[in-house]
Amino acid sequence: MDIADIATSDYVEVDTGERLSKVRSIFERKNPRGIIVTDDGEYAGVIGKRQLVQSHVNDDMKAESMLVSAPKVERTDDVREVARVLVEGGTRIAPVFEADRLWGIVTTNAILEAVLENLDALTVADIYSENVVTVAEDTHVGRAINLLREHSISRVPVLDEDSDLSGMVTTHDIVDIVVRNMDKTTTGDRAGDIDRVLDIPVYDVMSSPVSTTTLDESVKSAVERMLDNDYNGLVVTPEDDDGEVAGILTKTDVLRALTYTEEEHMDVQITNIKLLDTIVREDIRSDIEAVVDKYQDMQVRHAHVRFHEHKEKLRGTPLIQSQIRLRTTEGQIAGSGEGYGAEQAFNVALDKLERNVLELKNVRSDEEYRGQLLRKLGQL
Repeated sequence: MDIADIATSDYVEVDTGERLSKVRSIFERKNPRGIIVTDDGEYAGVIGKRQLVQSHVNDDMKAESMLVSAPKVERTDDVREVARVLVEGGTRIAPVFEADRLWGIVTTNAILEAVLENLDALTVADIYSENVVTVAEDTHVGRAINLLREHSISRVPVLDEDSDLSGMVTTHDIVDIVVRNMDKTTTGDRAGDIDRVLDIPVYDVMSSPVSTTTLDESVKSAVERMLDNDYNGLVVTPEDDDGEVAGILTKTDVLRALTYTEEEHMDVQITNIKLLDTIVREDIRSDIEAVVDKYQDMQVRHAHVRFHEHKEKLRGTPLIQSQIRLRTTEGQIAGSGEGYGAEQAFNVALDKLERNVLELKNVRSDEEYRGQLLRKLGQL
């Protein structure tokens, strides 16, 4: 399936010189999925709500300071490839071109609506994310913002003092509270106003109650609820305890599942691919395959590599964090590390992944040996 039938020419466009206060206003009034930024009529990038959730954004800054260069797609591109572009670009919107001309946009929601009937074969357990970043009710908004940026996520579950699910705070919640507080102030110290917003506990801005899902719910059913209620994610809870957080299912998880292939080589999803410097996708895939081959009884269903750039630099090279996560027949296995440049960070993470793979292999071997020994003893 290509995206010719699901792309749309109905989008909001602003110039690179537009003030961010105008961009905020557009999000507040029209609530678009994203905004296309152009420079003298030429495509320059996109702006989403996530980019606006930063503590040092000044309303007088220009749109060009916040735009993200989302990869271009063609109207005839396959849905699977477009899903990959959205995941790897960290955006929910991509510019659609036809004959080198900006034709429109394609969004995450449009793709999910188009493939909805095909999602009935998957359950939440097949694709959800187990490792969830959470905050306490008294966590300050400023800390929540840092977590959202650090982990490149758009929502965090809020837990009460008993570690039970209490609410959810999202980029939309934070943008909403920031915009409302800024609108109230026509004069005075804006920096002081922002500081006060950052000190608000997330309990005062979170959404509650939270929509949840269970591991055995079909992905189709879960996505239908997301689309019907304009949710970008659902908290996963055990069937017998809706207060415990077992994981999270987001639209990005579903898009990532659409990129799974039956290719001979392992399919590797890369988030923030723009940070790659001296390493390419093929190197990453072959290096992970070499590690996985050391445990031949284990089959990898999907591999996800994420890069995150820190502000620290060494002789101009940024400090990068790399996370490798494998979904396998033996469960999830991960490795993470940091280094200056994507290649160094990836190699550190790969070394940790290899140790974890070999450790799991030894544990499984020990379990098999104990089982064999017990069976032999039972025959005596």
